[in-house]
Amino acid sequence: MNLGRRLRPDTRLARRGLPVALVALLAVPLRAQQQPLTPPDHFQKLAHTYSIVAWDSATGDLGVAVQSKFPNVGGIVPWARAGVGAVATQSLANTEFGERGLDALARGKTPEQVFRAIAGRDTMLQDRQVGIVDARGNAVSFTGRRTFDWAGGRVGCGPTPPRRADSVRVERTANRCRVVGGKGVLILGRDYAAQANIMVSDLTVRNMAETFERTQGSLAERLMAALHAGQAGGGDKRGMQSAALLVVRKNGGYLGANDRYIDLRVYDATDPIAELDRLLALHRLHFFPSDSADLVPITPQIVRQLEPILLSEPAGQPQKWLAAPQGRVTGRFLEALRDFMYWENYDVRVRMDGRIDRVVLEDILQKRRH
Repeated sequence: MNLGRRLRPDTRLARRGLPVALVALLAVPLRAQQQPLTPPDHFQKLAHTYSIVAWDSATGDLGVAVQSKFPNVGGIVPWARAGVGAVATQSLANTEFGERGLDALARGKTPEQVFRAIAGRDTMLQDRQVGIVDARGNAVSFTGRRTFDWAGGRVGCGPTPPRRADSVRVERTANRCRVVGGKGVLILGRDYAAQANIMVSDLTVRNMAETFERTQGSLAERLMAALHAGQAGGGDKRGMQSAALLVVRKNGGYLGANDRYIDLRVYDATDPIAELDRLLALHRLHFFPSDSADLVPITPQIVRQLEPILLSEPAGQPQKWLAAPQGRVTGRFLEALRDFMYWENYDVRVRMDGRIDRVVLEDILQKRRH
């Protein structure tokens, strides 16, 4: 199959007055009605999924959020590299879009160029669904003709959104707009790409796109809001099973040693999005450094709250964190508190300046109230 030739814009359409950029979008024919009556042999290998890939213009963060009626979707769909891009490959996932796709983005290729290069040698392209965004905010989404209903995608509008056509249309709400595409079409836009297959309806993708656009906060918060909204729109026809959240940031990983700012996976759960929420809260506590607004002086009252813990723990060991009461903030008290916090995995929030993170303090006390 010569995908390169099939994807070339039809010059006859251009002569009819359609912009070349739009003609390129329409180059892969839309055949939404050609739905197989019986599932193919590889049906059980398909990741029946909804996802969103996105770029944060304020921080440069890149990320993917995904939910599926498929175990361990986080090991298949999401790919991202700080300063490069993010990819979601689903339906019958082709991990080449993630591995080689990110390599190509790092070499300066656009998401459209990356898609077309890999698509040109993909013999099962029409079973695929792909979303790609780069570190400049360029985004594409593709849904193959053989994906199962409901299937399609949305991307944020670029500077010159395409005009309405049979296979591509533009939604406008307030001051925003988004490009909507169905089966067999590659859509181009900005900032994010949302896509889904085997959904109850197109409301899943519409909810994801609209919610991501209007939600304030970090990229992780916006992606999670989009994931919740997608499920509220009906989600996967077969139910829920797994979910994942991947956000990359330069030196954003553990103690600044890598770029894996957030990498969470729910392998199998009754409500994987709720479980992902729980894991994200844990991740913030144990992997995010303290916010300056959360740092408070260790007052005599706080010493009175913490000292009994330092004098009695670790349980089952003769040597405790603190050998004798201090009654105030001393060097020995701070050393004992430091060792205790490392033991309890508050590594990135340890301090020796007479202050403590109130979020950590609340967690310490909460865990010992029962």
